[in-house]
Amino acid sequence: MELQQHKNENGATPSPKKDLIQKVIGCFGKYQLYLCLVVFLVKFPVAFHQMAIIFLSPKVSYICASTNNETCPCSDPIYDTSVFKRTIIMEWDLICDRKWLTSFTQTLFQLGTLFGSVFFGMASDRFGRKNPLLVAVVIQVTMGITAAYVPDYWSFTFVRFLVGMSVGGTMVTSFVIVMEFVGAQYRDVISALYQVPFNLGHMLLPVFGYFCRDYSVFQLSISVPVIVLLSYVILVPETPRWLIAVNRTEEAITILERVAKINKRPTDAIRTDIEAFQASLEKNKLKKGTVLDLFRTPNLRKNLLAMSFNWLTCSYCFYGVSQYVGQLSGDVFINVAASASVTLLGTLLSIPLMKVIGRRTIVIVFSFVCAFCLLVLAVIPQGTGSVVCASIGVVASFIVFVVVYLYCTELFPTVVRNAAIGVSSMSARVGSMVAPFVISLEDVAVWLPPVCFALLPLIAGCVTFLLPETKGCEFMTTIEEGEQFGKKKTSKTKA
Repeated sequence: MELQQHKNENGATPSPKKDLIQKVIGCFGKYQLYLCLVVFLVKFPVAFHQMAIIFLSPKVSYICASTNNETCPCSDPIYDTSVFKRTIIMEWDLICDRKWLTSFTQTLFQLGTLFGSVFFGMASDRFGRKNPLLVAVVIQVTMGITAAYVPDYWSFTFVRFLVGMSVGGTMVTSFVIVMEFVGAQYRDVISALYQVPFNLGHMLLPVFGYFCRDYSVFQLSISVPVIVLLSYVILVPETPRWLIAVNRTEEAITILERVAKINKRPTDAIRTDIEAFQASLEKNKLKKGTVLDLFRTPNLRKNLLAMSFNWLTCSYCFYGVSQYVGQLSGDVFINVAASASVTLLGTLLSIPLMKVIGRRTIVIVFSFVCAFCLLVLAVIPQGTGSVVCASIGVVASFIVFVVVYLYCTELFPTVVRNAAIGVSSMSARVGSMVAPFVISLEDVAVWLPPVCFALLPLIAGCVTFLLPETKGCEFMTTIEEGEQFGKKKTSKTKA
């Protein structure tokens, strides 16, 4: 079911050749629109929980009762509650020699996201896309609410780790569900629009923070709405592609007939076509590759390492600088809202950019833009200018984030594509785990965090010159095709 195209006599590029599922239900109709609107909702709580640390542990002033000064060690701190009434810093005295625990709880959350991505990714291959998604939603609801009531720091951190696992699970499974219903020529647009609810959730977070100045109430406010997603048990179907892959053909046909009717497509030949397609799959089944296959040949190995570094850099910069914006001087609610708003614009901008400009060019240009803005941030005084620079850096890194999803999909052949995306995604989680500790370097020197954040996109932009362009190139199938891709100046073009 790979994307194939062939140029016509005039040299124009027609639409991609449809696979059988697209032929049956259409590339994008009423049902796909409905499914996107429903499933995209899962990205709101992803943003809530991923970025919650900004308002769970905002920068807070304190004085020691014994010295009437902000000194360390301090066994009797008195906190400034003029903005936030209660934070995890105040609750468990995460200051002085315990200050690192603030970064540690976010790092454990991101580690949970990594584990969740891997665990639920494997579960979705074995048990289907829908059931793991529902399990992840249940964990997110129960653990998110539990986090508001746990009595000590370590319990809170462990529960947040479980929330992180659920976030990783919902991201992986929901994206696959949408992509398996949408036609190939719409996947670049949908993969970008899939990020819009995350941006909107990020924009809503300061609203929750503004009205919920107690961390426990704030945690409840971002967790309770997730209960709505339990309706997925009724609203979201299993994907026909997975059902066909595991020989549950009757269930697949039932779903395809229902979707085809909604999209006003003919249903007469669905059973015959799907049964014939099932037989051809069994006859022509490709041998699956493994992660090791990505390292066995030099070109694939180079592409994987370069792509993984780009994912690590995107996550490192986006989550790190987004959190850093909350530490800048000024109104934390306005700063975060402004940063989130421009990120939404960046997501929307990435759609026409991917249509017109090559993936490689976008990654290189916006990596350098991100690095430049963060270097400027290191040398200018804190204020409106610093928020603007940080926001541009965030949006540049997010544009790269949106593009590398598609870039990675196109860069590797079918037999190792999921493995490559899995390794890249794990690299991204490593970046987001390191980022909180980089922010804490502000205690050493104010300019140090922006410089550290700038170095990686600067290197990533240079590393991307090693990658081939994939825009206008057909999907590869075998390891041999993947190894040869990009070695010659003339590559295969999409039709």
